[in-house]
Amino acid sequence: MITLVFFLRKIVFALATLLVASVFVFAITQILPGDPAELILGINAQEDTLAALREQMGLNAPVYQRYFNWISGIMVGDFGISYTYSVPVSELILERLSISLPLALMALTLSTLIAIPVGVLAASRHNKLTDVSIMGLTQLGIAVPNFWFAMLLVMVFAIKLHWVPAGGFAGWENGITGGLVSLALPAFALALPQASILARIMRSALLDVLQEDYMRTARAKGLPHRMVLWRHGVRNAFVPVLTILGLQFSFLIAGTIIIENIFYLPGLGRLIFQAVTQRDLIVLQGLVLLLVASVIFVNLLVDAAYALVDPRIKRGFHE
Repeated sequence: MITLVFFLRKIVFALATLLVASVFVFAITQILPGDPAELILGINAQEDTLAALREQMGLNAPVYQRYFNWISGIMVGDFGISYTYSVPVSELILERLSISLPLALMALTLSTLIAIPVGVLAASRHNKLTDVSIMGLTQLGIAVPNFWFAMLLVMVFAIKLHWVPAGGFAGWENGITGGLVSLALPAFALALPQASILARIMRSALLDVLQEDYMRTARAKGLPHRMVLWRHGVRNAFVPVLTILGLQFSFLIAGTIIIENIFYLPGLGRLIFQAVTQRDLIVLQGLVLLLVASVIFVNLLVDAAYALVDPRIKRGFHE
């Protein structure tokens, strides 16, 4: 088992990182152009009305006080009140998270299910036609942006074949199946570029592992090729893949900003876009900090998974 001291050290470092990130997030949002009170009341609003609204929103307080009020509220689960919607930011985030989180998880699952077998196949057929073809396709997958994949998928599967809707979200209240169908095309559009990256990483890591002495020893003992490849090779090659998986989750969450607008999904991506255009700073701050926290949390999970994949790392945690 991973030692408690290791986890505590990681958690303390993660909290310190999150605190520093909160300072940067708050500082950046404060220098954005525009006046939230003016955006709410309009450019023709009277100055005394604008001043009263700024006072009500706490915009007249010193910067350090506004930051302290914001971060202390987040510590108890209070993200503030949206300037635009006049509802708690936490309610907005939870409502939109019910779409963006399943979308990101679906995309991550699809990219993993596609990339691992493809990467292993390419490594096992190194320098052969199969390997060259796979590498060419993955290079194309990396070069082409996911929004182009999204439009192509809509044209083929929604407009031409009518298998799935072109956009919108059916709602979980109408059944899990309907919700998953609504997220199918966006998930594939997010997953394909990430699967291309992951497949290349899997291939490269596995090729390095196949050159190790213990792999040659396993083959010399007469073990079946499939057993050597999957039981000994893939497991040891999975450590760098785990690192990329952790990073991909944050990329997938960020990628929903474009994809959700293409498919008209009311998720976090669209909420971020709306918060920027409407200068709803309190929503923007909460969302960005939430994304930072999700990246930190996923990295903690990846560190824990290292020990399960590679016993050498687990032993290193105890030293």
